[in-house]
Amino acid sequence: MKPIKVLMPMLLVLSGTLMVTTSADAQLGGLGGTVVRNLPVKTPKVPDLLSGPAPISTSIKDAIWGDASTDGYTPPVGALDLTTLPRTAQGGFVLAPGYYKMHAQSYCLHAGTYGPGGGDGYLLGPVKGSAKVAVTTILQNSVAHPEIAQRDIQLLLWAIVARAKFEDLDTRLKGVAAVLLPKKMLLSLNRSALSVLTNAQLNSVTGGMPGPVRTVIEAESRIRGLMSTPGSSYADIERVAVLGGVAPRGEGSIDVPATRWSKHPDGYWVRYKPNGYSNTWVEIWVPKGSQGVGKVYDPGTAIAVPVNTSRQRLAQSGRVYAAH
Repeated sequence: MKPIKVLMPMLLVLSGTLMVTTSADAQLGGLGGTVVRNLPVKTPKVPDLLSGPAPISTSIKDAIWGDASTDGYTPPVGALDLTTLPRTAQGGFVLAPGYYKMHAQSYCLHAGTYGPGGGDGYLLGPVKGSAKVAVTTILQNSVAHPEIAQRDIQLLLWAIVARAKFEDLDTRLKGVAAVLLPKKMLLSLNRSALSVLTNAQLNSVTGGMPGPVRTVIEAESRIRGLMSTPGSSYADIERVAVLGGVAPRGEGSIDVPATRWSKHPDGYWVRYKPNGYSNTWVEIWVPKGSQGVGKVYDPGTAIAVPVNTSRQRLAQSGRVYAAH
């Protein structure tokens, strides 16, 4: 296939370092609709070619619900299977009092960063960014389509994060996208697609940028190229999206143990324990008489945010993980 043509100015890749949440609005399961404002940052000025909102911008600064008083806490009751609770049409769980667990499918939403590991904590955060609605729609609709492979859903999410042109995806992925996304949303994503950058263009765009920012920009460009190249495998794209080796401590990281819970603004507690980027153990604690009773935990509106900023933010799913 021919390289993707530029349809609009290139968007900022790592805007998670540029934006923070200033409100804990409880829309979209208590996490959406937050107010965002720009703050000064230490990184060099981004060229005009990269100005604009990122498809997904959720960062550690948005994970504002960590509850330090719960570090190491285990509810004093046996854990129940979260999937035994009533479900909503979007795949959410209607909460009742109790302690629940689920081994859930999760998805990388930050290409060019490291996967989970090393005992780092993960905190509850909202799905934010220009592609928030598309990402949430894919995650919610995937629950009603167990026939769609988890890897195909991940490829669609990588295509969105990398701003690949959906009309250049292979036939199978086009069919999956048509099932999980409305036609108007697909057209909107195509309008924000970017080209594959040459080495000279990458050097021009990323000159003077910090290493991690440059790595993400390069990874997204390579993913766009692989997405438009016949014969590219999942493993090819995964090697670009998920960095191997020991993850360094990223700028802005915070010290939070893996045992910390996040108190959802709807009145219950959530804890994420990733076991690789593709699956996460989710724990929900709903004390008797708490405001969380009767509320809905909608995984599609939540992101497990790493406290080490060099690691991947993980989209959550209402689908049970099954090892390949």
